[in-house]
Amino acid sequence: MQLVINIIQVIIALGIFNVWLLRRDKSTNWRGGNATTMKEEFAVYGLPGWSVNVIGGLKLLFAALLIAGIWYPGLTQPAAAGVAILMLGAIAMHIKVKDPLQKSLPAFTMMALSLVILLA
Repeated sequence: MQLVINIIQVIIALGIFNVWLLRRDKSTNWRGGNATTMKEEFAVYGLPGWSVNVIGGLKLLFAALLIAGIWYPGLTQPAAAGVAILMLGAIAMHIKVKDPLQKSLPAFTMMALSLVILLA
């Protein structure tokens, strides 16, 4: 079972790294409203500009902690809880702006995977 949890940790972390480091300023089908960048997406949600860096920093921190948790298991639960909370917030933002449900799918998936870690 631990191998499965470690694989989930890597999947979550790589997903977050992909979104926040490689695709931050690129258009995707998952962005809120008609946003084409992360900054535009946060504006669609009515969030202040500084929140992009705060939320992004937290997500990257939790992703790094999930990777470190493979060797230091005590880090895994807090990191997974942090990801789950942030993804719940992301889902709430999509609902707030009345996005189609499919736009919430990545956040829902990451939240569900985080919950698997928390409940294991």
